[in-house]
Amino acid sequence: MKCSKPFAWLLPTLPILLALWPSLSMAAEIDASKLQLWWGIPFAGILLSIALLPLFVPTFWHHHFGKISAAWALAFFVPFTIFFGLPQAAVSLIHALLAEYLPFIILLTALYTVAGGIHVRGNLHGSPGLNVSLLAIGTALASVMGTTGASMLMIRPLLRANDNRKHRAHVVVFFIFLVSNVGGSLTPLGDPPLFLGFLKGIDFFWTASHIFPETLFLTFSLLGIFFLLDHWFFRKEGLVPVDPTPDDKELGFDGKINFALLLGVVGLVLLSGTWKSSVVFDIMGTPVGLPGLVRDLGLIGLTLLSLKLTAEKVHSDNQFSWGPMNEVAKLFAGIFLTIIPVIAMLKAGVDGPFGAIVSAVTRPDGSPDPVMYFWITGILSSFLDNAPTYLVFFNTAGGDPVQLMTTLAPTLAAISAGAVFMGANSYIGNAPNMMVKAVAQDSGVNMPSFLGYMVWSFAVLMPLFVIMTFIWFR
Repeated sequence: MKCSKPFAWLLPTLPILLALWPSLSMAAEIDASKLQLWWGIPFAGILLSIALLPLFVPTFWHHHFGKISAAWALAFFVPFTIFFGLPQAAVSLIHALLAEYLPFIILLTALYTVAGGIHVRGNLHGSPGLNVSLLAIGTALASVMGTTGASMLMIRPLLRANDNRKHRAHVVVFFIFLVSNVGGSLTPLGDPPLFLGFLKGIDFFWTASHIFPETLFLTFSLLGIFFLLDHWFFRKEGLVPVDPTPDDKELGFDGKINFALLLGVVGLVLLSGTWKSSVVFDIMGTPVGLPGLVRDLGLIGLTLLSLKLTAEKVHSDNQFSWGPMNEVAKLFAGIFLTIIPVIAMLKAGVDGPFGAIVSAVTRPDGSPDPVMYFWITGILSSFLDNAPTYLVFFNTAGGDPVQLMTTLAPTLAAISAGAVFMGANSYIGNAPNMMVKAVAQDSGVNMPSFLGYMVWSFAVLMPLFVIMTFIWFR
């Protein structure tokens, strides 16, 4: 399958942008006071498309999801250009492309490719005990190699172990809960929101030391619920059919060179957060720092190196394809564009269209309310990109890393927990969610629809979040 080209439909605009280059750097940020709530319609439209079209017109969606994503992006970009002028629209577009989308998709592609080049040899058998063990290992790895890396490394062995099970969707759902979200809560390497906090000055181990009990509670609760549920399904199935992929090879790894490349990915991400450089390139009004540029170029290099060094048989054994990455790239291209006015309205604070939301996180005496920070950051992170949502409420709480790590530590802990944990509430709450869903579907698992998945998350996760609120965030 061809690799994604999510911005190919924007290429005709580039000559115009280049012609306007001198004026672009002078364009100001979006004046949120001029935005009305209806500017969020394209963003709501792409969310509803992701939620409903696969359910009601699955064949149409499968063949045209990229065009639908592009249509919603244009539904925002064209009116925005008319109302605010081409220079302002171009600045917003280039900023979304260079500062947000490309670094995001380059990192995901690197982790997807490198982790996809590691094949766990030997065919495990998906008993409840083994499944719990695989979920626990993946959850532990997520804070070390990122939720995307851990998800792409562990999902295929888990699917292969359960390929003779009748009921498999619940296994993938809990995998998304744990490996693709909860497991990334302890370090800046685990999840993008925490990495943004690290770049803003939050100590590397601060999050681990402040939400470790919450992470343990959520992890062990989900593992316990999963074991009981999987054990019930396992007994209900009775005699498990003959394994369709018998493999008598000894348990081990193929494509081991990718472990070294994975360390390179982690090193580049960490380097970009610790290396301070005064070298900044201004590209059409968007500053691109040298550390970020080195990181992105290095990640592209590691991606190409992985494809070059990984044997074709390893990719074949892993059923590696560009389908999941293609879907994520195209859908998130639309999301990153249509989210522009939504984030701007949130950044406007109490004076913006979403002033009621921002006001809700403040107590009558003016102090921050950790309970509301946890829930509002979390609910918005379920449907918006959790990284900018984290940043908005980080700044709403004052934006001073020293104060947030000390006197306002409960508030920062609530923001961090809400952004990371509640990314599991929907398929679009965190990028690995959709990637795991796509990989599972490629393997023949009948995954829940967008709304069906939310039934799972509401039934399983919400009660646990309520308990956490009363114990830690009051």
